[in-house]
Amino acid sequence: MSRERPATERSLNELYRDDPERADALAWGRRGALKGAALASMGAALGASMPFGGKLPTGVIPAALAQAPAAAPAVLRMDGKAPLIVLGERPLVAETPETMLDDAVTPTDKMFIRNNGQIPTPFAGDPKTWRLKIDGEVNTPLDLTVGDLEARFPLVTMQLQLECGGNGRSAFSPETRGNQWGNGAISNAAWTGVRLRDVLAAAGLKDTARFTGQSGADPHLSGATDRASISRGMPIAKALDEDTLICTRLNGAAIPNIHGFPLRLVAPGWPASLSPKWFNHMVLLPVPHTGQGMGGTSYRLPVNPIVPGSNNDGASFADMTSMPVRSVLTNIAHGSRLPAGTRALDLRGAAWAGDLTVGAVHASVDFGATWVPMTVAAPANRHAWQRWEGRVTLPSDGYFEVWYRATDSQGRMQPHLAANWNPQGYGANPISRAAVLVG
Repeated sequence: MSRERPATERSLNELYRDDPERADALAWGRRGALKGAALASMGAALGASMPFGGKLPTGVIPAALAQAPAAAPAVLRMDGKAPLIVLGERPLVAETPETMLDDAVTPTDKMFIRNNGQIPTPFAGDPKTWRLKIDGEVNTPLDLTVGDLEARFPLVTMQLQLECGGNGRSAFSPETRGNQWGNGAISNAAWTGVRLRDVLAAAGLKDTARFTGQSGADPHLSGATDRASISRGMPIAKALDEDTLICTRLNGAAIPNIHGFPLRLVAPGWPASLSPKWFNHMVLLPVPHTGQGMGGTSYRLPVNPIVPGSNNDGASFADMTSMPVRSVLTNIAHGSRLPAGTRALDLRGAAWAGDLTVGAVHASVDFGATWVPMTVAAPANRHAWQRWEGRVTLPSDGYFEVWYRATDSQGRMQPHLAANWNPQGYGANPISRAAVLVG
């Protein structure tokens, strides 16, 4: 007959898996401080002492245990791309690790990959002959080639955020549908193209043109030819934003096929599903678009909170617009082991807030008991992310966590936990945590 090991000899994961209420009772005192025996047990599980263990909030599992993957993630092997983390193969979806986002301008090979349908065969003709149609609520429907776009309208180059609407999805509990992104479904590349508003002005918008519907040439995942893989739309105000571009170049070169060659729409700061690759059609509409990826729970958030894990048809949801504030730590990886005697960490990363700017970034190494302000640089241009840096100090060797959070220009701060649970997992932007072992 087997005998159960004492709770203090079992890992925290085992405790919380088998009996969460008992685990909390054993591990935490009445004031929310980790008890001595449980602290020692947790330190043993982590392989080091926890100098700030008494400040770990009640019920919070150390990041080194809570975020440990069940298996090594698949790594992307593709010409022209860095070894990204593969989240899905059909359609192909791959995330950029935070430490690959350490460049001020994201290199093309390090940009995340998100597809909704099949990847089309690369356009074999002269890219300047690729055609884009603009029709619907316009006075003069347009059928333009890439050559026409570049000849008729001013070209601009800007650093622009491109972020998947599901970025941060893995933070939701209970788990939601969709690719389980961490924080790496983001890029800040230099895009060159013409302003969409200039093209729409040439088409002559009618007073009834209040929304767009846009699509690309990527085939539906099933191979069906009677429906788009995705076709989303936005309010006319976002289409007329001076930073919304029809792009022909990425980081000074032709756009790679995996990122939409030869033409891509970029509507920065909003969900990247509004920025179709292989862009070939936009329709102007008097009412919201009803294409694939619109309505229901697709790229939509609850107006009022719903019960986590519940079913909902999204009838009372609202479309996602500006993405929430978020930050990444780019020079220290989660799980890093540092030399004994390390007493200071120089941190750097990036932060962004959709249509807004970032007002502050803070970091903590004592489980959020105190926070150190970081220095935040101004964006290179509107809709570019902002780089941040700073230093935190450590009292000794041991297990630490770097917690980091950003606050947007309207005072909204990243929450401690993913908020506003929704069935498809959009908008999660909680404080991030990177485990570090010193010595």
